[in-house]
Amino acid sequence: AEAVEWFRKAAEQGDAGAQSNLGAMYAEGKGVTQNFTEAARRWRKAAAQGNVAAQVNLGLMYGTGKGVSQDYSKALRWYRKAAMQDDAVALSNLGLMYYKGQGVAQDYTEALKWFLRAAERGHAEAQANLGVMYYNGQAVQQDNVKAYTWFNIAAAQGMSEAQNHQFAIARQMTSAQITKAQRLVRDWLAKHRQ
Repeated sequence: AEAVEWFRKAAEQGDAGAQSNLGAMYAEGKGVTQNFTEAARRWRKAAAQGNVAAQVNLGLMYGTGKGVSQDYSKALRWYRKAAMQDDAVALSNLGLMYYKGQGVAQDYTEALKWFLRAAERGHAEAQANLGVMYYNGQAVQQDNVKAYTWFNIAAAQGMSEAQNHQFAIARQMTSAQITKAQRLVRDWLAKHRQ
């Protein structure tokens, strides 16, 4: 409750981070009664000041209709703003919106672009989605080696669903293909864990 008061005071002074933190507290019901409408109001203020966490959270709210009327075009707009600041969650969620055709025409090429950017920033869900795209040949040539590679990279971050896909694909691959994929995984991890 004390944190709420400090955040409220800072928010009244125009602090975007405090405004965003208040939004999170209202969304989670921490120190205040849970109120998604109030969370959205706080995040709107912070997002308008360029707070990336608030922009992503507004995108999530508009995408799900929690605390606001569901509106994919508004979700897309907030994700784009956060993506301009290289936020991995926003990049991945933009990819998902293009992949599913939510608020935009379905476009696998555009989805691939956003998933790649998020994957390069270590976003496990985007990495797994790249695995799906390579496995299905969506906007890319079908490639089990690359699918296995992306699933393995996502699984290395603890994403069990990606690991299940990786094991399923391995049954369709030769030992040489698996060795090649494992080398690609090692190279990618070495490059990105510095």
